[in-house]
Amino acid sequence: MPALLEIKNVVKNYDGKTPVLEGVSLELDRGEVIVLIGPSGCGKSTLLRCINGLEAIQGGEICLEGKAIDYNKKDLTGLRQKIGMVFQSYELFPHMTILDNIILAPTKVAGVNKESAKKEAMELLEKVGLAHKAKAYPRELSGGQKQRVAIVRALAMHPEILLFDEVTAALDPEMVREVLDVMLDLAKQGSTMIIVTHEMQFAEAVADRVYFLDKGNIVETGRPKSFFTAPKTERARQFLNIFEFESIKDEKEEYNI
Repeated sequence: MPALLEIKNVVKNYDGKTPVLEGVSLELDRGEVIVLIGPSGCGKSTLLRCINGLEAIQGGEICLEGKAIDYNKKDLTGLRQKIGMVFQSYELFPHMTILDNIILAPTKVAGVNKESAKKEAMELLEKVGLAHKAKAYPRELSGGQKQRVAIVRALAMHPEILLFDEVTAALDPEMVREVLDVMLDLAKQGSTMIIVTHEMQFAEAVADRVYFLDKGNIVETGRPKSFFTAPKTERARQFLNIFEFESIKDEKEEYNI
């Protein structure tokens, strides 16, 4: 039985010259959480955009439920109903209330009855602690609240896969936690997700598998415990060391600080 999502030797470049992804391959099973980590510019976000059809690929193929996705179609609406994406910048419509932002796609794209869409939207907002903000506008919400709304909006379409592109990168620490808690709950409920993040503790907690990318290649992959405690490659060790700080106590004593 094929994996839910298969990425096979995907190649992506800009202007036919600048390589971004160089033969990337991975598989995602139903109910699995994959976390992509790596330095900025390594191709993590580009890979998500290719999966969702926002970027064209120049080689390889991406298969959903065993069938290759035709990214040459003019209308990729059907694909995006199955593969939802949450962006760093929220992408909420500023002139619409939170409730209207959430029900827009279910009613206009999926053909869901408006009252049914509202009922489900309110239930989802309740789960993320934002039912009281249903009639508010995006400008009235904090960054963390906006990001939780963006997650609810994606969930309202009942996607088979959820893609998260550095959704906490622009948030302060308290807001980061409230968004990560929502994502952890989704993982516990069996949601299928691919997450790009620089939050290493969160990555270790939520991932079933971790993929480390560098310069458009998958350098290392493994289970989170083994990857974060004993990475196999020197490049992965170098990257993870960035997030650790040695004690400066001895240096202070040496300089009589």
